[in-house]
Amino acid sequence: MKGYLHLFLRATTLVVAVGLAGSAAFAITTQATTKNHRKKRAAATRSATVKAVTKPVVTSKTKRRRVWVQTWDEPSYKDSTVGDKVDGEDLVVRKAAVEALGPLNGSIVVVDPNTGRILTMVNQPLTLSGGFQPCSTIKVSVALAALREGLVERTSPVRFYSKRSMDLTDALAYSNNYYFANLGIKLGYERVNYYAHLFGYGEKAGLNVEGEQPGRFPAAPPKNGGMGMLTSFGEEISQTPLELAGLVSAVANGGTLYWLQYPQSQDEITNFEPQVKRHLDIANYIDEIKPGMKGAVEFGTARRAKQDDVIFGKTGTCSEGRTHLGWFGSFSESGGRKLVVVVMLTGGRPSIGPMASGVAGDVYRRLASENFFKTTTPLTPASLLSPQICCTR
Repeated sequence: MKGYLHLFLRATTLVVAVGLAGSAAFAITTQATTKNHRKKRAAATRSATVKAVTKPVVTSKTKRRRVWVQTWDEPSYKDSTVGDKVDGEDLVVRKAAVEALGPLNGSIVVVDPNTGRILTMVNQPLTLSGGFQPCSTIKVSVALAALREGLVERTSPVRFYSKRSMDLTDALAYSNNYYFANLGIKLGYERVNYYAHLFGYGEKAGLNVEGEQPGRFPAAPPKNGGMGMLTSFGEEISQTPLELAGLVSAVANGGTLYWLQYPQSQDEITNFEPQVKRHLDIANYIDEIKPGMKGAVEFGTARRAKQDDVIFGKTGTCSEGRTHLGWFGSFSESGGRKLVVVVMLTGGRPSIGPMASGVAGDVYRRLASENFFKTTTPLTPASLLSPQICCTR
């Protein structure tokens, strides 16, 4: 592991206690960074591709010099378009996504939630791999499960320790770990496992998408932190960008989990037909989580995505081994045209949820500048494959 509450806090201790009344409480106490750590952070800097910290080394002259030491396994910056196949993609959308991601090491998936069509998939090797820890994006599925089970209402405060409580909207907006760990303990592993698989975890999200690997869901509560860590940080879960895009699409369209399809030619675009994987009984609960997802963008952890049009989203920030992860799953309803944008960043210090939300916000802004959301005529294969649009680099 792994997860942490804030990027600049170095140590997190997880404590779970079950109350006398049968309800569960969860507490995470965070130790303050020591003066020694702060001094080391002040001396830290980044190169063009990796974050580096300085360490004193004694030379033959007994003087101290500083050398650069990489602190994570994945680079923060790279050309994320290498190896991508773009035949059949919406080139307007791809151009916006590639330019928004820039030099960052990451993946962007954009989906039409009303059909399940993947409009673009930037960094396909990363997107189609076996997945990564979902961090706080797992809270969307936990919230839906708790609402479906009648354990919580949007405006009902949940008390997670003696003098603090919070309702669902603020818990989603601020990504409160105490709140969702408490829900996870109350739900228990069996119910969380049931809903997670119902929502697409542990299985392929795409239909005949070449090279796609499924994520995974643990067979038991994680040893590190149990249900509290499972439902607040996604401990021991492996989530792919396509799995998150599928779930967010179901939230955006009212509860239909489509097979995600990735056309590879003009002929496949012409003959495209949506394929339903299953219908989710969440229609009555989507309006209960949308205020929190909107709040994340308006005043919470995803403020970098904010713009004139309303965006709904959920960030995720944690580390997996020696790799930092930043997630943002989102959707828009601008101009009556819905769109799902999922961003995952990996590497060093830039790889955090708020940064991922900023990348997604840039995708939406670039598409808005192209009047993408104001299109009143149906898209045609000719318009999608316009030779005037260049999207590779």
